[in-house]
Amino acid sequence: MNEERLIHKKETEISNSAAGIPTALIAMSGGVDSSVAACLMQRQGFKIIGCTMRLYENDMVGLDLLDTCCSKKDTEDARSVCERLGVPYHIFHYEERFREKVIEPFVEAYERCETPNPCIDCNRCMKFDALFEKAQQLDCGKIVTGHYARIEEREGHFYLKKAVDPAKDQSYVLYQLTEEQLSRTAFPLGEYTKEEVREIAEQQGFRNAEKKESQDICFVPDGDYAAMICRYRNCTYPEGDIVDRDGNVLGHHKGLIHYTIGQRRGLGVPADRRIYVTRLDPEKNQVVLSDEADLFHKEVRIRDFHWITGEMPAAEIRCKAKIRYRQKEQPATLIPGPEGGEARLIFDLPQRAATPGQSAVLYLDDYVLGGGIIMF
Repeated sequence: MNEERLIHKKETEISNSAAGIPTALIAMSGGVDSSVAACLMQRQGFKIIGCTMRLYENDMVGLDLLDTCCSKKDTEDARSVCERLGVPYHIFHYEERFREKVIEPFVEAYERCETPNPCIDCNRCMKFDALFEKAQQLDCGKIVTGHYARIEEREGHFYLKKAVDPAKDQSYVLYQLTEEQLSRTAFPLGEYTKEEVREIAEQQGFRNAEKKESQDICFVPDGDYAAMICRYRNCTYPEGDIVDRDGNVLGHHKGLIHYTIGQRRGLGVPADRRIYVTRLDPEKNQVVLSDEADLFHKEVRIRDFHWITGEMPAAEIRCKAKIRYRQKEQPATLIPGPEGGEARLIFDLPQRAATPGQSAVLYLDDYVLGGGIIMF
């Protein structure tokens, strides 16, 4: 597939048109996705400015973050792309804001026995909040990222949609965006597959065309969340009992932050069958184990519910929903609660390991309705 066909694929204009908005600020991680997003926006007629958000230093989490986003290598890659496109590039420092808005809530959630998704907080508080402020200062009408998602404008309203490529769709981590934010955002990769994006990067001569994707949380690149939290807090967490659902002691745990709902490995408890973490009890400082059947539930309670187009409907609605990033959406009914921002989600079929702190996100066909945080 040649470059022109790739870049003008489907000949569908970016939903929030460039008419009258000459400048866009591109959030560039140094990866291939944001690099191609910059290229596509330039080809759409935008004057673009590239930038990297510097979010942390190594001493914030007590670990060498050289190979994660924000590294020197990443900024060099982002700068090289901007030089090739002939556009300005900046590094903006947000270390303290990232600590306050992302790292601290992440740690606090684990201390409450929740399992958070910090990428959602980062999108809400950093890319589509702090960076919007910078865009206004630079007189940029659009914020652009390399997310795989789409935005549709219809009758004066802006809607978030899933990406064309289901394997790369990132709409789940964007559910907290508002209509106003969507009106000032562009996701140019929403119509493309990852393979097509890499092909564009190769044709453009970007040195990061084959760069490996990071699958870990940027400030926990080794995947050991508990160790990161202990370093960050400079403390250890109290040990306690591992019990079965009847309260019988099966063993001892090394601190509740080391466990999450659905966990099977690393429990240190001998058993003649597979057993799983089905509940964490912070009041008793206990990890509760049981059979896999106890992980399945039809009802999920939600707090801090965000409806993209405004207030949550007063009456129940049918939709599809998923309770983790990689899950396929499942048929469900949303029942708004008496308290604003709370709701119940009743699935047609029981769902496995609904985990407090994770997000439940609602869909209607390709459209994202909103979502909220799963409660105990």
